[in-house]
Amino acid sequence: MLAQLSELLWADWLWFPEGHGWADLKDHDGKVFPKPQDLWASIPVALCFLVIRQIFERTVAIPLASLMGVSDKQRVHAPPNPVLESHFCSTSKHPTQSSLERLSKQTGCSVRQVQRWFRRRRNQERPSKLKKFREASWRFTFYLLAFFAGLATLIDKPWLYDMKLMWDDFPKMPLLPSQYWYYMIELGFYLSLIFSVASDVKRKDFKEQIIHHVATIFLLSFSWFVNYIRGGTLIMLVHDASDYLMESAKMFNYAGWRKTCNVIFIAFAAVFIVTRLVILPFWIIHTTLVYPLTLHAPFFGFYFFNGLMLVLQTLHIFWTALILRMVIKFLPGNDIVQDERSDKDETESEDEDNDRERRGKSKNGHVQNGHTPLNNNRRKTD
Repeated sequence: MLAQLSELLWADWLWFPEGHGWADLKDHDGKVFPKPQDLWASIPVALCFLVIRQIFERTVAIPLASLMGVSDKQRVHAPPNPVLESHFCSTSKHPTQSSLERLSKQTGCSVRQVQRWFRRRRNQERPSKLKKFREASWRFTFYLLAFFAGLATLIDKPWLYDMKLMWDDFPKMPLLPSQYWYYMIELGFYLSLIFSVASDVKRKDFKEQIIHHVATIFLLSFSWFVNYIRGGTLIMLVHDASDYLMESAKMFNYAGWRKTCNVIFIAFAAVFIVTRLVILPFWIIHTTLVYPLTLHAPFFGFYFFNGLMLVLQTLHIFWTALILRMVIKFLPGNDIVQDERSDKDETESEDEDNDRERRGKSKNGHVQNGHTPLNNNRRKTD
């Protein structure tokens, strides 16, 4: 049963156009071709990246953060309270009005004090500005080096200028050493992001980021299996072209260099839209989805590869919407572009604004969650 399943899984007709198969990828006459077992090398590469990242953040990112003036506001910690802590951990970090009233009675604190406790407790869990800077500086360094390494790998390749040539003599194109290392390094880096997901800063698009990383790993791995390497290198180059700009904008954002951040962010937005919404869909995806149909009949591998490409393209459209929202906020003259995906600390002024809003609604006779808003005109004791 397993033998039959394995035979079906590796069937030529499943992954290659008619007349081609795995036999075409056997080394011969000094020509080397990609093999599935080669991808195991990406795992030690990923582990090396995890070690290098720790060294980089301690020896480069932290001194750089100090040099650029990155500093965190002193956070007031929420005092120990078992009842509120239990609700925070097991029920909700953002209690409703009715929950606030119930917790107020259970703890003997005012509703305002309970609100303030939850606000401070939420702030405790938010990553520090230094942690964000360290992560951004590491990714900036990798994406910048990866982009220029990819450019060096492809600059003399004819399929960079005429993308239809990526299918020339497919799938019998021999593997070049530069392509091998480009793939292993990129794949190892994305694997390292999966390995470090538990400790990295979690943003609002956390789920989309995970989908993107997983789709990218599958896309790179599959393109290696069936020798779509020319297309794979083009995809990696297009992705790296804008990522280092975004990470550098974050670095200057955390350092408070407002004008520099804004300029870099506008450059990032322009490059992102051109590469992800123009070059990728109308050049690369067109060459992988439409042009091959003029060469051979479609097959499962064709649909699988382009399905992953469309997943990435959908995510690019989603992120473009976030970018445009930030650009719109920037245009009226905001001081700095804020990352729509990041959470920021809740401040005392926000708490005061919410309090005044509740009092205003109380005067107009409004109710919230079926309860009349409490009168918060009591002396502050916290």
